[in-house]
Amino acid sequence: MKKIAIAAALAVGTGMLAMPAAEARPKQTGEERLAKMLEGREAGKPVSCIPYTRTQDATVIDKTAIVYRVGSTLYVNRPDNVDRLTRDDIMVTKLYGSQLCNNDTIQLRDRTALGMWNGFLGLNEFVPYKKVKTAAR
Repeated sequence: MKKIAIAAALAVGTGMLAMPAAEARPKQTGEERLAKMLEGREAGKPVSCIPYTRTQDATVIDKTAIVYRVGSTLYVNRPDNVDRLTRDDIMVTKLYGSQLCNNDTIQLRDRTALGMWNGFLGLNEFVPYKKVKTAAR
């Protein structure tokens, strides 16, 4: 019984020692997060619009970009006012059809301040990133 208690105490103590090391790790920049997300993909020719009705999700990369997933393709948009872009905001998008286009705007609502208006983003062209095909061996 004593051995189990000692082993448990050592495990807890070891975990507590590891916590400061994890906190000391530098936080990834937005560009680093985006690069990691796009690993194994290559950029295509920028497009003006994407089919919003087929968009599966949108990922906000703080102060960098919005990444929209349509099927297996990731579309990266680097909006104007990108310094206002954080994942803590709620994006409110008004569509004028079934596509999201480079002249559309997104209103930002503060998630922590009861949805108060927090600015807007002007979208630019969408750069598609598709998985690189590897040669069969």
